[in-house]
Amino acid sequence: MKLVASLTSPYARKIRVILAEKGLPFELVVDSPWEAGTRVPTVNPLGKVPALVTDGGEVFFDSPVIAGYLETLGAGPRLLPADALAAVRVRQHEALADGITDAAVAALLESRRPDGERSEREIARQLEKVDRALAELERRAAGRTWLDGADMHLGDVAAGCALGYLDLRFPRIDWRGRHPALAALAERLFARASFAGTMPPAA
Repeated sequence: MKLVASLTSPYARKIRVILAEKGLPFELVVDSPWEAGTRVPTVNPLGKVPALVTDGGEVFFDSPVIAGYLETLGAGPRLLPADALAAVRVRQHEALADGITDAAVAALLESRRPDGERSEREIARQLEKVDRALAELERRAAGRTWLDGADMHLGDVAAGCALGYLDLRFPRIDWRGRHPALAALAERLFARASFAGTMPPAA
């Protein structure tokens, strides 16, 4: 398998963490869709990373789809429960965490627009989404070791990648001070080799 990814993409990090947790061999092809000469659109018409190219040449994108595909390969640990409804609940946590990332990415891109084109109102709107979603994730994490049951699942991985992205791009957001359950969850996640080995380079 080949994974086309940027080293700073939180979505790509989610897949790299899953591959590491499952011990699945793959070739990492580092490519940023923001760089001149990027080849990302040749594997994903949406021009986004990550994209996974299977040994048979089939391509999967975006990260939730790739995560679902990796579950079909039979490699443990399972990150989605066998029970269909339980799997949907895990996917809800994945969507909530990915939504934090989506809003943070949108705020970052808006902040990088030239003076006169940048909208502080839009940045604030996106960061309000981050704040609301963090509060909801905190509520769901309170009193639990993991978001869904006794073991780490896909929602936890997505949450860790979202929180790590906030550390990278928005260090001024004191999510640890305001959300102790998330801080404890992140500490457990960041101590794992899969997260330590996929730490993004400094911005």
